[in-house]
Amino acid sequence: MSDLSRSQVEAALAAYTDPYLNTDLVSAGCVRDIRITGAQVAVDIHLDYPSEFLKGGVAQLLQTALENLDGCNAATVNIRWAVQPNKRQNSVEAIANVKNIVAVASGKGGVGKSTTAVNLAIALAKDGAKVGLLDADIYGPSQGIMLGVADGTRPQTIDNKWFVPIEAHGVKSMSMAYLITESTPMVWRGPMVSGALMQILTQTQWGELDYLIIDMPPGTGDIQLTLSQKFPVSGAVIVTTPQDIALADAKKGVEMFRKVHIPVLGMIENMSMHICSNCGHAEHIFGEDGAERLAETYHTEVLGSLPLSKYIRVQADAGTPVVAADDCSEVSMMYRHAARRLAVALARQAAQSDAIPTIEVSDE
Repeated sequence: MSDLSRSQVEAALAAYTDPYLNTDLVSAGCVRDIRITGAQVAVDIHLDYPSEFLKGGVAQLLQTALENLDGCNAATVNIRWAVQPNKRQNSVEAIANVKNIVAVASGKGGVGKSTTAVNLAIALAKDGAKVGLLDADIYGPSQGIMLGVADGTRPQTIDNKWFVPIEAHGVKSMSMAYLITESTPMVWRGPMVSGALMQILTQTQWGELDYLIIDMPPGTGDIQLTLSQKFPVSGAVIVTTPQDIALADAKKGVEMFRKVHIPVLGMIENMSMHICSNCGHAEHIFGEDGAERLAETYHTEVLGSLPLSKYIRVQADAGTPVVAADDCSEVSMMYRHAARRLAVALARQAAQSDAIPTIEVSDE
């Protein structure tokens, strides 16, 4: 029996390509330590995205690969993960204990933005992350319904100053819907809306969060500007459909975030196709590959494509989004894949922020 070498171990580990990093764990710098003792090997791996659901299966796969090496009779693979804070927009004050703020936005209404936001939040929580969800659509808050929070539920307060977020499906949530009745119209001008957003965002006791997902109102108005100017948003996700008119509005959303120096982490395409429940025929009702073309134009990526599905709508209306209802269903896995790609995109942004100093150019 030949002696086990480090190069053998690295070659075995490199044979596995992480589906979200799109490279092997050795090249990605995730292998932190390799210890060889005779015919035994122990490997420590660190991932920068939530991996609680995946790490057991990946560890077993890598352990088997190592034990198949000539000269190895026992292997141990330890996988850990941690979410790093994204240090963008250093000129604005961060929210205490919140590592990353992600805006889920759309150029127009009716593209499934809120449904996407809640399913992404639950998906990240299912993978072990600490997640908050802020419903920033002051005029039409809907997250309370989709999270199954009973109408009339009010958040507890601390010292008449702090709101305690309402937890549902493993996610801490805050919404204007928790502060008003279901039939109350929000007849407010822009400054009042911006003030309300700042209050519920800064006066909520979020606790420690890896991600605070913000369900933005549609368009490019006051709330978007307030958020970008007052809070350290780590990145944005643009939700669209393949329809040309939706893509035209999505472009405006991308341009807005670029102007305020918030990176667009990726696109999510809703209603990408419809599959007939009777015959199984797939049809691109609203067009095809629209998000792919838009992502290519702006040098970003498509995080996920979701079908036009009655199941998604029914579960959201019932207060149990699809990822919460059955986290291993085909549609749920689409959201979970998108959430992991989002987490990896954020981790890469954080790495770039640490590696590259901020350069300011003045006209003076």
